[in-house]
Amino acid sequence: MNNESVVGNYSLFDDNEIDNTIRPETIDEYIGQTDVKENIKVFIEAAKMRKEPLDHVLLYGPPGLGKTTLAFIIAHEMGTNIKTASGPSIEKSGDLAAILSSLEPGDVLFIDEIHRMPRYIEEILYPAMEDFSLDIIIGSEGNSRNIRIDLPPFTLVGATTRAGDLSSPLRDRFGIVSKLQFYTVSELESIIKRTARVLNVQIEDDAAFELAKRSRGTPRIANRLFKRVRDFALVKNNGIVNLDITLEALDRLKVDYLGLDNTDRELLLAIINKFNGGPVGVEAIASSIGEEVTTIEDVCEPYLLQIGLIKRTSRGRVATDKAYDLLGIDKKGSK
Repeated sequence: MNNESVVGNYSLFDDNEIDNTIRPETIDEYIGQTDVKENIKVFIEAAKMRKEPLDHVLLYGPPGLGKTTLAFIIAHEMGTNIKTASGPSIEKSGDLAAILSSLEPGDVLFIDEIHRMPRYIEEILYPAMEDFSLDIIIGSEGNSRNIRIDLPPFTLVGATTRAGDLSSPLRDRFGIVSKLQFYTVSELESIIKRTARVLNVQIEDDAAFELAKRSRGTPRIANRLFKRVRDFALVKNNGIVNLDITLEALDRLKVDYLGLDNTDRELLLAIINKFNGGPVGVEAIASSIGEEVTTIEDVCEPYLLQIGLIKRTSRGRVATDKAYDLLGIDKKGSK
């Protein structure tokens, strides 16, 4: 089924198709993460010169920084196919065996959220990573036997938002470990302009800059906000994304000048008003605002910590003076 339709000068796709369209395919097209990108470029070239698969790669950092995109780029640059899976979806040894046995020589296996893979599955993965072999037990208890299956050489690319949750034996089997950092406003502006070119959308420089400022240092958020602002521009401004339509759209979306949304503000207000500014545990915060603990830890906290609105202490989370000032609340709690 063709998901594309045309309205005016716009080609409209569903969001998944757009995400695939705007994803860079080569290392040189990839914007940001300069150190990581340059190192991986060298490692890929060296592996190709040796005619060997690239060593296993672990990419970690907050969500939305381009870990999946880098995995696809690695496969493209190595001239191989990529198979994808997620840690929570690999529940049984048979699941992993089916994935590994489907690989061709040199393939890239990308496992997202690899920290959520069960530990007994990790143990099956060890010989696959080290020796390119798979040890599985077949038969029932008392009548079981071990079978070793040889696998073709492959590259495992693991992505995680929580490198600390990986077991040491698994982490130590990755030859390349790279941490992805938040992006600068300039880098995000370049990403937004590239997305606009790919989607054939006219965007003015000050609008791209404003979007970049409010994107929390994260390309995924930048592209998501751009797509929503594009909708407002199409309906209200003949498809042209200028500063006025960008400010109106972001105001309607309740994304402030720092990139904070309702969830962020609820979190800060909960710490200040319900827990006297902290310290308070993340479970209590999550319960008080009706959010998942993982959402707070993986999505909200990294950015709030980076811009200095909260501190993480041994006793819990604490709102900083900057958070009080932002919300217009004095230390006594009166507005």
